[in-house]
Amino acid sequence: MFQPNFTYNNKIVRLLARIQAAREVIVNSPLIPAWEKQLQREALIKQTHHTTSIEGNPLTLEEVGLVIEGKEVLAHEKDKKEIQNYVDVLKYIDSLPEYETISEELLLIIHRLTAKDILPDDSAGNYRKVRVIVGDPKTGKVTYTPPGPGEVPELTKALVGWLNSEDALDLMPAMQAGIAHHELARIHPFVDGNGRTARALATLILTKRGFDTKRFFALEEYYNKDRPSYYSALSSADEGDRNLTEWLEYFLFGIAVEISRVEKTVLKLSSDRSLRDKFGQVGLSSRQIKAVEYLKKNGQITSNEYQEICDVSQPTANRDIQDMLDKKLLKQNGKTGQQIIYVLNF
Repeated sequence: MFQPNFTYNNKIVRLLARIQAAREVIVNSPLIPAWEKQLQREALIKQTHHTTSIEGNPLTLEEVGLVIEGKEVLAHEKDKKEIQNYVDVLKYIDSLPEYETISEELLLIIHRLTAKDILPDDSAGNYRKVRVIVGDPKTGKVTYTPPGPGEVPELTKALVGWLNSEDALDLMPAMQAGIAHHELARIHPFVDGNGRTARALATLILTKRGFDTKRFFALEEYYNKDRPSYYSALSSADEGDRNLTEWLEYFLFGIAVEISRVEKTVLKLSSDRSLRDKFGQVGLSSRQIKAVEYLKKNGQITSNEYQEICDVSQPTANRDIQDMLDKKLLKQNGKTGQQIIYVLNF
């Protein structure tokens, strides 16, 4: 059976404590259902965008949101299919019962959903039968040579066996997820889609083994902000005794960063009485919440200011503002030049 090699150190222990503390805040904070749905929707878009972006998908966060909403986006069909497929993966994971046994078949289903209509049918959801290499497409340099195809079934079976063992289940879910993510990426069991499948497996473990944070956060965002660091951390345990300590420090720090960001949003929504009283029955996106905070400090906002504050395009800023007008959260209050001024409607 697979046996991970790692060392608990002060950094790992501190990160696990921080992650658990933030999770408790998120799970126990009283949130209006409309806000919960909005945060879940944002996390779904972010997970899908960032995990496919890591693999080279060119669609922006905004475009991914439009694809998920079923709206038309000018893009290659393959790029849009990757988005749709990963949404199907996340929905499949969400449909699984708590503490679902992780099996080889489950991994193959996740890959089949990931690669549907992208890879040939004999490759989607099946172990590779050829040797593959991992390299830098810009330089052509080979960065990693995965195990041969003949080793893949036994290595994957060993990982699955460990994931269902007492040794694994005694670990906190965040540790299980980090170890599983690395080992599946190391085995590289498929012709393509290994990274997405490994990240989906980590998500499955986090959400179905007692760690669920109401599906409010997207760990993939942390990876995508600095891809070289992500790949460097993954490769830190590829050779020799395959010590996972450095990778786990990186993985847990990423969870801590993203879960702390969500914690701040949840605390703000649960504690701000003016937000709760006025906006309690409508969903606000994190961008709109940021704009409301700006408005409370500055008294007014324009579309250009919204773009700058929330780092979005003009069409997205206009859609967000129109949504807030429709919900009676904002009202117009004159113009400055060609820009309409908006103020809070309370």
